[in-house]
Amino acid sequence: MSPSCPINGPSHTATALMARPGARAQALEQALEQVGLMPRSLDIMTLVAREPTPFEHTLLYDLDNFRHVICTSPFAAACLIEAIEARWPQLPTGIDFHATGVSTADVLSAGLGVEVSAPAPGSGSASEALLDMPGLQAIKGMRVALVSGEGGRELIEQTLFERGAEVSRLSLYERRLQPPEGEVRELLAQGDFAVLIVTSQEQLEYLDQWCTPATRKRALVVSSQRLATMAGRYHFECVFIAGDATPQTLAKTSAMAWHQAPGIPD
Repeated sequence: MSPSCPINGPSHTATALMARPGARAQALEQALEQVGLMPRSLDIMTLVAREPTPFEHTLLYDLDNFRHVICTSPFAAACLIEAIEARWPQLPTGIDFHATGVSTADVLSAGLGVEVSAPAPGSGSASEALLDMPGLQAIKGMRVALVSGEGGRELIEQTLFERGAEVSRLSLYERRLQPPEGEVRELLAQGDFAVLIVTSQEQLEYLDQWCTPATRKRALVVSSQRLATMAGRYHFECVFIAGDATPQTLAKTSAMAWHQAPGIPD
């Protein structure tokens, strides 16, 4: 919690505004309801599968020549599973699969029937925790496929490159942004909510244009120290850092923020 954030008891509303998109938003909604919060989606981001480029088509057919495959989100994992099933009657052997979190690992494991390594819950930043894993240290000369959406995850790509790996990116989906609308837009601008939950830099950058001084006084829950630092630059006053981006951890941190952050003035 930010040192400048006073403890005034629970706010007058239990609304939790969420920026997270896709199926993971549904899991977060359920987790928030279990801790007594009322989730409302800002609906600012949509995940859309995209057709692989000719180069990516080649990479997918060349999958048996990769030593490591890394998925950065559950949606990336789902897109990869579909792409593999369309091209490989039998999954190539000799590949180590990795994920940035347990939710992504679960999707990949269930869909492909493989073991997937992932950072333990509470490990902090997904990218940094992944890069700390033993299996991704001595990878000089190895081919690594990084499966993600368009853009982002530069830290993973750059660090593996510096370790001597040959990294190929498979951008199997895109994130489309749209403005918040209606009541949730008003709640955001008026600061009429208990917590705002943001799980990516792109979400925070995009939302900033609709945030007011009232918004910035409310509790902001983020999934990493890096996002917290960015939130400070955007002048958010009450920032709470979850130990990871799993729905349960985000919900638990949001409940704590709800009870500790200042209430909405009458």
